[in-house]
Amino acid sequence: MSDASSGAALARPEIYNTVSTSGIGVVQRPLGLWERIIGYGAVRKAFLLVLIALAWEFYARWLGNSLIFPTFGDTVSALVTGIASGELVRSAWFSIKLLLQGYVIGLVLAAAFTAFASATRIGADLLETLTSMFNPLPSIALLPLAMIWFGLGNPSIVFVLIHAVLWSVALNTHAGFRAVSPTWRMVGQNYGLSKIGYVVRILIPGAFPSILTGLKIGWAFAWRTLIAAELVFGASGGDGGLGWYIFQHKNQLDIPSVFAGLLTVIIFGLVVENVVFRLLERSTVQRWGMQT
Repeated sequence: MSDASSGAALARPEIYNTVSTSGIGVVQRPLGLWERIIGYGAVRKAFLLVLIALAWEFYARWLGNSLIFPTFGDTVSALVTGIASGELVRSAWFSIKLLLQGYVIGLVLAAAFTAFASATRIGADLLETLTSMFNPLPSIALLPLAMIWFGLGNPSIVFVLIHAVLWSVALNTHAGFRAVSPTWRMVGQNYGLSKIGYVVRILIPGAFPSILTGLKIGWAFAWRTLIAAELVFGASGGDGGLGWYIFQHKNQLDIPSVFAGLLTVIIFGLVVENVVFRLLERSTVQRWGMQT
């Protein structure tokens, strides 16, 4: 048998199968109104805050002792009164100014330590040694020494705030730099970037999740250290912060105002965490595709 005849014998007809999709339903249905609403994280968090406020109100009414635990309504009333009189606003602004001073100086020092640690082996050893020594040390424990060194004034509080910020930010930043992918490093070297361009375009974006974590931890440490320092230190030059506001009204047995001061601390922390840091996170790590 010839090659042509064998090829013709092996040829097979093309077979076409058609699949009917008439019985297949919709794979993904549109979300309902309630599902779209609860899809927002802000709505879920607001719902949780409302539940906490209701639990606070019910527990305080069940306890029935405003000197121990005032109701949420009494606390909000004291908060509005403090804002209207200006006393609470002045105290909050005094604390915020001190906090920003210590936080900014702490960030600058952390950047200097991290740069030295990233440039030399001695710097890395020095940073690791200092962080292992001072990071576990509570900042408020340094307040008595700070009062001896800097006197009875705001510099003493700023000093302990710097300690609260410095080591956590420096440690997280240095760890983030060390964790940058070797592939990213090689890409930066192959592009021929300058040292500054290499740091700005490769190292900082690659390490920014860790840097952002350090910023959050440093802020939280500084905020609670400030309130504790003001409780111990009191007022300076006739002015006092939120800690002094809480301590002063505690001595007057004005417990709703004490809780109003604590509520102000909580509100400010929520705003910084869910607005400031959230916007920073969206414009950096989420925009760069490093976090979902």
